[in-house]
Amino acid sequence: MENGKWKISYVRDGLIEEFHEGLFVQYSKPEIQPDYPYYLRSCAKPLQAALLIDHNVDLTPEELALCCGSHSGEDCHIKVARGILNKFKIDESFLKCGVHAPLSRTMQDKMLLRGEKPSAIHNNCSGKHIGFLAACKKMGWDLKSYDVPDHPLQKEIKDKIYTMCGIKESYPVTTDGCGVPILSMPLYNMLKGFISLLNYPEIISAIKENPYIFGGENRLDTEIIQKTDNLIAKVGAGGLCIVLNFKEKDAFVIKINDCSMEARRIAVLEFINRLGWGNVEYDSKIKTIAGKIVGKITLN
Repeated sequence: MENGKWKISYVRDGLIEEFHEGLFVQYSKPEIQPDYPYYLRSCAKPLQAALLIDHNVDLTPEELALCCGSHSGEDCHIKVARGILNKFKIDESFLKCGVHAPLSRTMQDKMLLRGEKPSAIHNNCSGKHIGFLAACKKMGWDLKSYDVPDHPLQKEIKDKIYTMCGIKESYPVTTDGCGVPILSMPLYNMLKGFISLLNYPEIISAIKENPYIFGGENRLDTEIIQKTDNLIAKVGAGGLCIVLNFKEKDAFVIKINDCSMEARRIAVLEFINRLGWGNVEYDSKIKTIAGKIVGKITLN
């Protein structure tokens, strides 16, 4: 595979009726490195969690996986999240990630039947925020302002990620959807950061051993981890997905320009297969509601 642009086309009887363009960059092939920066979004979570290891925050592998991932808000995720809060004697009211319904449609239905309303702990980023709060508790930092850029936690996270990703200049910083600072950088630097996770075997093993806690129902990164032997992956908003092959010490990133989640899934799984990193089945056929095949999804 060569680094550069690619396109997914939805073809019916030879006519392209829909297409999605994006970028593919592989760590072991640095000859082509698009230099435009993109925000890390949720792909930053395993890198942010490296600080938890540095400060010896007491977390089980399952708890660490939750802090590294974007969970779907199911009962198993809420149980682990509240377990961490109870361990560190932190009240849920400190969470600054905001409230949204669980990403899991099954869990949404369960909560509707139970008459329950979502809270901040159902936010897919609550694991990351709970990890932040646990680090603050361990280090004696203020819990109420952990989300502001000049908080000691956020300063350390920025320094840590810049070091892991080999950043030597300033790129734009914004506020992520969950309310905390998020950094931007070229795609190749993101890959450097994920390769740096090889120095954190606790994070890699926690994610590999707990893929469902890391993500959950219908999560692409969970699917990749469950269906392959030597890969971990992390999706991020804005059409991002980074895949780390910890056996080969290699990684690739996909950036899809229009942020289509379906096109991202097809592209990531296809690149995994083309690289020989796995053999993940997916359906590339376009079908009618009755199941008749009327076209195909292609990547080139």
